Amino acid sequence: MPTKADFDRISDRLAEQAIELPSWAFGNSGTRFRVFSQPGVPRDPFEKIADAAQVHKHTGLAPTVALHIPWDKVDSYGDLRKHAEDHGVGLGTINSNTFQDEDYKLGSVTHVDDRIRQKAIDHHFECIDVMNETGSRDLKIWLADGTNYPGQDDMRGRQDRLADSLAKIYERIGENQRLVLEYKFFEPAFYHTDVPDWGTSYAQVAALGDRAVVCLDTGHHAPGTNIEFIVMQLLRLGKLGSFDFNSRFYADDDLIVGAADPFQLFRILVEVVRGGGYGKDSDVAFMLDQCHNIEDKIPGQIRSVLNVQEMTARALLVDRDRLGAAQRAGNVLEAHEILNDAFYTDVRPFLAEWRESRGLPADPMKAYAESGYGATIAADRVGGNQAGWGA
Repeated sequence: MPTKADFDRISDRLAEQAIELPSWAFGNSGTRFRVFSQPGVPRDPFEKIADAAQVHKHTGLAPTVALHIPWDKVDSYGDLRKHAEDHGVGLGTINSNTFQDEDYKLGSVTHVDDRIRQKAIDHHFECIDVMNETGSRDLKIWLADGTNYPGQDDMRGRQDRLADSLAKIYERIGENQRLVLEYKFFEPAFYHTDVPDWGTSYAQVAALGDRAVVCLDTGHHAPGTNIEFIVMQLLRLGKLGSFDFNSRFYADDDLIVGAADPFQLFRILVEVVRGGGYGKDSDVAFMLDQCHNIEDKIPGQIRSVLNVQEMTARALLVDRDRLGAAQRAGNVLEAHEILNDAFYTDVRPFLAEWRESRGLPADPMKAYAESGYGATIAADRVGGNQAGWGA
């Protein structure tokens, strides 16, 4: 089993971890049935940033915040950027939204109507303009496009229109920016989704160029999918751009990462580390994409980044030399036991010491609860319209 000395060996590598937070995680959210409101929920992007900064303050793990356009539209992105910096964080990925406009009922960048398709492309141009103001590197595109019934539309034609639209958007991004294409196997389209899997996303971004990569959302797969295999393959191909970490029991539940299957999260991070996707020399972005429907927003995000950190520590503790020797010898049980030894190591005491050595609270959840911040925003944020994801 890994020891304290083993943990000391990975201590510096843990300091390389950065997990981007989604601004929308701090707003009201829910399901198709109900969106529940909470006291103290942000009323504008500036308050979202302030709340996200609390996560970084207590964990040291979340230095940037992703924005969603138009949910996070403001008059001055320069002011929002300075506001973020004043709170000790930066602005990160810009996420487009082509799934909440009446025109997009039958598709956006894949729509057969040239006017609607151009409208969706123009929205992405707007997002790129925002990136230029915020200093963001990544434009992340998730599409609700697809069909509900056989024969509803020409699937091949939609792929051709998708490729054409993405090429126009890709041509607009800067030399130091990336187009990140996310996939999801179903919902809200149920017969077919235009970007349903990693293979489709890979095929589309590979045709664009080096600055186009794939986003893997851990909740966007069918039950039983070997996600760590996909992680391995995309790293092998040099096309894994980012993660959207969350957790699901059935489908795209968007729950706290690691809640449903901690061992799966561990296995994914084992492949991330093994494939060179972790650390200061990697371009792979660690991100969260979660909605806290019934739990408090800020503690939910703190718990999430801590879960990722804990499983990253365990993944870094895997004895690679022993594992490689067992694999080469065909020793099936020993190889599996080596993974289990790392997974079952309780890294929490080590991480508490590690945080204290860096001036962070040993127990971020407790420190936040005792800070009084939650009570303060509940008292102060009265009036106005609470932020949400618009559903």
